[in-house]
Amino acid sequence: MRKRLIAVVTALLLLPVLAPAPAGAAGTVWHVVRPAETLAYIAALRGVTMQQLAAWNGIPADTPVQVDAVLRLNAPAVALPAFRTRIETVTAASVNWQPLKRCPVLPVNLRRVWVSYIDFNGAYHDGSVIVRKDVAARAQQVFGTLYRWRFRIMGMAPMKVNNPTESNMATVTAGYNCRAVGGTNVWSEHATGTAIDINPFQNPMIRGRSISPAGSQFYLERSRYLIGMLHPEGAARAFTWNDFHWGGRWTSLKDYMHFSLTNK
Repeated sequence: MRKRLIAVVTALLLLPVLAPAPAGAAGTVWHVVRPAETLAYIAALRGVTMQQLAAWNGIPADTPVQVDAVLRLNAPAVALPAFRTRIETVTAASVNWQPLKRCPVLPVNLRRVWVSYIDFNGAYHDGSVIVRKDVAARAQQVFGTLYRWRFRIMGMAPMKVNNPTESNMATVTAGYNCRAVGGTNVWSEHATGTAIDINPFQNPMIRGRSISPAGSQFYLERSRYLIGMLHPEGAARAFTWNDFHWGGRWTSLKDYMHFSLTNK
């Protein structure tokens, strides 16, 4: 019971500061889009107009809203800019590459992909993921789709810039990491630069009784639609439409954060 209470408290602490409220309430408020909802339905539900919702979120009023999108319910102080992205080469030091570990991909074959993202409080950031160079353009397509859908991401590198007060790395959306699959000597797809984890805390991995990240049990109830959660009819499609496989569809375990090109 005590562990369950701790998990719920931890999950609530990782939600944005303000909870959804009527559109007339003070502060930043939002609505997470659920299946079958339309812009007209959400506007009527929240007591605003379709034109207001579209303007506040910088989206076309005649374009369907997407499941897992997060819509503002009031005018932003600053409008979101258009999506922007670029690709950079990396150095061995910048990816913590260590020759003695014999990582399967050399730094020369990795790229840092910079993308626009919206954090859980609705603020704009430039963040990055590192992937193998032949995956970089695909990653740009994925994050461009997520941004245009107004899906929110808790944090991306560089965390010292984007979220300097956050020390829990379980909140970070990331790609390359030279490591083995937990409990094995087999390279993870992250070590090959062909996998990306999205909002790990809100989309945990469960294998038997083991849950990662620790304290994320609250998000195992996948019928919830909360900020940052991925669903098959929602934000997961940004990846699957670009030929990534989703760990949320596995049967031996569930890894809701994990997308890879090899289905591993």
